[in-house]
Amino acid sequence: MITTDYLVIGSGVAGLTFAIKIAERFSDRTVVIVTKGDESESNTKYAQGGVAVVLDTEEDSFQKHIQDTLVAGDGLCDELVVQMVIKEGPKRFSELIHWGANFDIDSEGNFSLGKEGGHSEYRVVHHKDITGYEVERALLKRVHQLKNIQLLSYHFAIDLITEHHLEEQHSEKLACYGAYVLNEKTGEILALKAKHTLLASGGIGRVYGHTTNPDIATGDGIAMAYRAKAQIQDVEFVQFHPTALYDSEKGSSFLISEAVRGFGAYLRNRKGRRFMPGYDERAELASRDVVSQCIDKELKRTGDTHVYLDCTHLDIEAFKGHFPNIHEKCKSLHIDLAKDWIPVVPASHYLCGGIVVDKNGETTINNLFACGECSRTGLHGANRLASNSLLEALVYAHNVFEHLSTENREHTNLDIPEWNDEGTSIPKEHIIIQHNLKELQALMRDYVGIVRSNDRLKKAITRLDVIYKEVEVLYKTSKVNTSLCELRNMINVAHLIIGQSLLRKENKGGYYNIDNL
Repeated sequence: MITTDYLVIGSGVAGLTFAIKIAERFSDRTVVIVTKGDESESNTKYAQGGVAVVLDTEEDSFQKHIQDTLVAGDGLCDELVVQMVIKEGPKRFSELIHWGANFDIDSEGNFSLGKEGGHSEYRVVHHKDITGYEVERALLKRVHQLKNIQLLSYHFAIDLITEHHLEEQHSEKLACYGAYVLNEKTGEILALKAKHTLLASGGIGRVYGHTTNPDIATGDGIAMAYRAKAQIQDVEFVQFHPTALYDSEKGSSFLISEAVRGFGAYLRNRKGRRFMPGYDERAELASRDVVSQCIDKELKRTGDTHVYLDCTHLDIEAFKGHFPNIHEKCKSLHIDLAKDWIPVVPASHYLCGGIVVDKNGETTINNLFACGECSRTGLHGANRLASNSLLEALVYAHNVFEHLSTENREHTNLDIPEWNDEGTSIPKEHIIIQHNLKELQALMRDYVGIVRSNDRLKKAITRLDVIYKEVEVLYKTSKVNTSLCELRNMINVAHLIIGQSLLRKENKGGYYNIDNL
């Protein structure tokens, strides 16, 4: 068993920011970060757009950013949270600069600000079209400079350790005492005991298969918190990014940043008609939920598999400067942006709900905190405003840090039992896992996608139950591995999305059910 002061599950901007702050404040305290796969693999790494933050107070203002966020959230944001996050933004952004993150500047030496869908002003700071990659680089560099942080790559968190693992109750309220963690290289399962645990485990994109998220986005933190009886809310609000690069074989995965539409690109159907002005007066700069739903309607109307993003009228040399990664990707697929349109389709992108937390990032379970995409803070409401996610992660990681800075470091003398896998065996075949994964993803795309209906949702529950029972039998009889645990987590998340979708009787933001009209 390993004992630490702070256990962080996840190595994206949320987890790393907290780890750096708490380790810098308390050099005599220990922080353990566990992350499956490589340390740099996170949703943060793939964030193209940037950080939405008010820096130009002559043209922009906190109130404008607040209003844009509230409009995107469609009446379901917590306004006090929105105000807090946006007003704290500049301070938290300056810390990124201090840690060595670089952002684009203009010819006058000021930050080059972008404008994305739903924003009324230019306020998105960026590093080319790989902002997340740059932020991740800077944070990891700082983490490795701090001797009281231990970063365990290729370690998968299986379950949180709570009261039900112990022989007797130790607090009036359910509490978390760490997590059971699988060493993916050796197969050993560690009991990792912690005074405080932070879930910063990212999103759920892979539940849908076609996603802009990396393969690691399997909803692990939300599923663990759900099994531990934490409150989960608003997971019916799955944000679909309107413009993922369409691939007839893989579906979609590569993100064509929203900033490309902010740069002036047009959406066209197969016949070349620019269709967005007919749906919304903001045209291509409408919020993500609106653009995704309009593309979905256009595809249903025409029977096409995708639409197109037209950049041919833009300054292509300037485009290369702003979006070198996107330009290179298109070039590798023989798409000449000066002459060709980019085939795009909406894909699962971001979860607006998740583990319910207060302003300190504290969940409904003692000693358990959450921040980043796995959390539900109230900032996003029914739909996230573009580039507010990195901002939220920075602010809430700071809030958790501030809250825990006042806590004493006394550890309880609890006896944590070792992981019990008696009577299990190594699965002889992995085909069952892969088959159920593909069935789950197809189920979610076809029945629980951008546009939903009560009939499809009820059918989805019935089909999901069959998958769940089969996987639970496998889980109880097998020695655990990452792919089996991920599938189990995705099933839990799918169950939550479908169940909370059925409970929502009004269309809001990213949630659209034809039976609610």
